[in-house]
Amino acid sequence: MPGVEKTGNSVMTALVTGDAKKGRELSKKYEIEHVCGYGGFDALLKSGKIDAIYLATPNTMHRDFTVRALEAGIHVLCEKPMAPTIEDCRAMIDAGKKSGAKLMIAYRLHFEEATLVAIETVRSGKLGKPRIFSCLFTQDIDASNHRIEADKWAGPLPDMGPYPINGVRNLFGAEPIEAFGRTVSAKGDARFGEVPEMVNAWLRFPDERVAQFTVSYGSEAVSEYRVSGTEGDLMMIPGFTWEKGQTLTVTVKGKKDEETYDKVDQFAGETKYFSDCVLDNKDPEPDGEEGLCDVCVINAIEKSIATGRVEPVEQVPRTKCPGRDQVQKLPASEPPELIAAKPADTTSGG
Repeated sequence: MPGVEKTGNSVMTALVTGDAKKGRELSKKYEIEHVCGYGGFDALLKSGKIDAIYLATPNTMHRDFTVRALEAGIHVLCEKPMAPTIEDCRAMIDAGKKSGAKLMIAYRLHFEEATLVAIETVRSGKLGKPRIFSCLFTQDIDASNHRIEADKWAGPLPDMGPYPINGVRNLFGAEPIEAFGRTVSAKGDARFGEVPEMVNAWLRFPDERVAQFTVSYGSEAVSEYRVSGTEGDLMMIPGFTWEKGQTLTVTVKGKKDEETYDKVDQFAGETKYFSDCVLDNKDPEPDGEEGLCDVCVINAIEKSIATGRVEPVEQVPRTKCPGRDQVQKLPASEPPELIAAKPADTTSGG
């Protein structure tokens, strides 16, 4: 919400919330004219008071609210992961195609300069042939966080997994063809009765390239990834979080080059890009198909965890890729005072 006023092309006109106190205080703080509960969502869609929505509900609610909005001709910026199943994702994509309303998945790093430079570097061949992607992405989650509630399709894999999955897909410029996953939980930790503490995953790509990552809710915060190629390697720290700027280190044949990028408001950047797509009638790059590709990988890892076998990843043809022309450099915001909310983590989008 603090980032919207920085976009120059977006204004908050309505707020949908199940918390009356939150609605009153936030509407006053951000001068939002229209506030309603979830029961008033359909009337709001038809009111003419909004052009688009930012959807940051729990993951299991994404399909319902997205389809209702798109069918009403309202554009949707939907948080990741897109939805729990491939069927859900396809229903969301089809709703947008039928109505003509835009659907964008909120991959904020698709507009962050260091990430886009990393993608360009790997795909340019500067590292030779990329062979290995490795990633460690962890946080120590609060016991009150809704992301440890299984009925919301939460846990470290759906919540944090889209970051390394989306990262390596775009760095390699390819879709994984096989997946294998395992879970581990510390004994006696009551936080992990419904979801695992950590997930370790392995992905096989065409041309015999591999990726491995660990995402965890039970460790000190770490966010970093590395790509090793036949002629060099690349490291990004932090890889996915937004609380500070990134440092990108590229080493080619023993020569190291390190670049530090300033912290920006990544939420403002993705919102500005989304609104530009609506205003200029352009199709967004991180669209429904981009979200679907990641869900195909997550579902394959989940199946592997259940079966104990390497599982195939359903293939979705993908030709779009984020590029340097998408960079947004809007000034960073200080963390706002929370209103009727538990402390947020700094990994996820919503």
